[in-house]
Amino acid sequence: MLKRIGIIGVGEIARAMVKGLCEGSAEAPEIYLSPRGARTAAELSERYDSVRVCSDNQEVVDRADLVIVAVRREDRHEALDAIALGDSQIVVNVMAGVGNDELRRMLGTDASLVRAIPLPAIHERRSITVVCPGHPVVNALFEQTGGVLPVADEAAFNVFSALTGTLTAHYWYLATITSWAVEQGIAAEDADHYVRGLFQALGRALADESRTLAQLAADHETPGGSNERIRTTWFDAANSAALTKALDGLLAQLN
Repeated sequence: MLKRIGIIGVGEIARAMVKGLCEGSAEAPEIYLSPRGARTAAELSERYDSVRVCSDNQEVVDRADLVIVAVRREDRHEALDAIALGDSQIVVNVMAGVGNDELRRMLGTDASLVRAIPLPAIHERRSITVVCPGHPVVNALFEQTGGVLPVADEAAFNVFSALTGTLTAHYWYLATITSWAVEQGIAAEDADHYVRGLFQALGRALADESRTLAQLAADHETPGGSNERIRTTWFDAANSAALTKALDGLLAQLN
């Protein structure tokens, strides 16, 4: 088991990773946090005995066997230009839009570099994390937090990265149908409560991997029924094409 982990950039994803690794764990790893995101770092160090806040990013690197880089893309030079890594260390790159080749040039190291897409549900150990390339130590790390999906190259990695861009569109869909119910005279709190319960129950069906997503959709429809009506009149060919076009554009930007 990996014993010493450093995290540079302590935002929401870093917070989720620390919780996923430490919450309820009998053997939580030592985790060293950069001072960036001071409030979150202080909160985590107070909550978990194995978490420490370092004086600067170099101290994070010096104390860790595996370093997770979780700063925003626009902050990467400020955070990383002055640090020195050992070639035996492992770096996990969770920065959106920053490839491993660019990161290697910035760091000037022969250390192992792995890109990853940890999602907020990692704090509940329920998130599949895509990594590129697969690495035995990194794979084992993310197996502890819900599972790992290694992909062979960054072209494939970017497809999965584009998929994560659909998350808030899903929430906005739920907000839109809730607002429609309110316009029909339903109390806002009742509409919100019902929609949340409706889709939480639907989401649990995703655990059944014996059925494809298309089969799950079909199993929730009856010919001529309400679900079929909304799917075929709202989510029509033009709507599907618009979504595909949006994903194509995002993927082109990521590539």
